[in-house]
Amino acid sequence: MADSRKRQAAAAALEEIENGMRVGLGTGSTAWHLVDLLGAKVAKGFECLCVPTSEATGQQARALDIPLTTLNETPELDLTIDGADEIDLRLRLIKGGGGAHLREKIVAAASKRMVVIADESKKVDVLGRFPLPLEVDRFGHRATARHLETVLADFGAQGDLVVRGGIQTPFVTDGGHLIYDASFGRISDPEGLAEALSAVPGLVEHGLFVRLCKAAYIAGENGVEVLAAPTPEMK
Repeated sequence: MADSRKRQAAAAALEEIENGMRVGLGTGSTAWHLVDLLGAKVAKGFECLCVPTSEATGQQARALDIPLTTLNETPELDLTIDGADEIDLRLRLIKGGGGAHLREKIVAAASKRMVVIADESKKVDVLGRFPLPLEVDRFGHRATARHLETVLADFGAQGDLVVRGGIQTPFVTDGGHLIYDASFGRISDPEGLAEALSAVPGLVEHGLFVRLCKAAYIAGENGVEVLAAPTPEMK
């Protein structure tokens, strides 16, 4: 059921991609459907130029003959479509469950518009139930973790900070970094937390996406709901 809804959301968002667009392709199980559906359109003559946000997405896209580029070659994109681990009603996100949030954020920031696709289980009132991914440089990562723990305590984290995969067999990102997962329970001030985390030396990138997502396609029992980012006067 969840997989069919992910495909529903991807199919709805696919309409955002116009012929000739430069597009960022997200990473994860929902983005997989988007890439698969886009590949079918390309096979029928649809034209686009895409930047994958991970090695896995790049491999999938190449297998479908989707034309690819890099941000160095094409530094400005029209659109990025990606999934999310959590999304609130103000379109603030937690991303990084797949370990690709650094590249995902770089690609999203290079795009005129970022759109999220998800099934309704990812929509929450308050972010934080899903552990917040923190990508950390390997050099001195335990010292970095001590600084991170101070920030987490200041923002009321209810759980632990742990190395993904364990210290003996850690998960390593495409960029060669470690990921620490921070269990919050609830994040009452995503913008403030994002700013505080960004100031920690050794933290390469955090999984909070604020002020980036412009729309979301959320598939549920009653079809696909489209959410738009609040305008400044609505905040």
